[in-house]
Amino acid sequence: MEAVVIVTMLALIQYLFFGIQVGLARARCDVSAPSTGVGNYEFECVNRVHQNTLEQLVFLLPVLWIFAHYVDPLWGAGFGVVYLIGRLIYRAAYIKDPKSRSLGFTISALPGMIMAAWVLVVAIMSYL
Repeated sequence: MEAVVIVTMLALIQYLFFGIQVGLARARCDVSAPSTGVGNYEFECVNRVHQNTLEQLVFLLPVLWIFAHYVDPLWGAGFGVVYLIGRLIYRAAYIKDPKSRSLGFTISALPGMIMAAWVLVVAIMSYL
């Protein structure tokens, strides 16, 4: 389970880093809190990456821990690493051109979907 703890902490640190980037973009783009929809392209991209990462974490973290418990912690950690890499690709692509974010989004979303489906099958099989 230590590998899952490490991946969980890395995901949270990554989210924190993205949040710090939002704060820096606020200062650089002169966007005062609590404003978010001010039309500043750079700020909006950095902020959107942060918000989308939160949306992904809400799904990923419970699925990761359930998967690690019922299926396999090392496989779960591996899926978590893929998620982390996908988020970095997503961030780089979104900041460069939001239309190019699909690959990073897919790479980061698939691990959670795969783990959720896998856990559901295992749970159903155990129930029967």
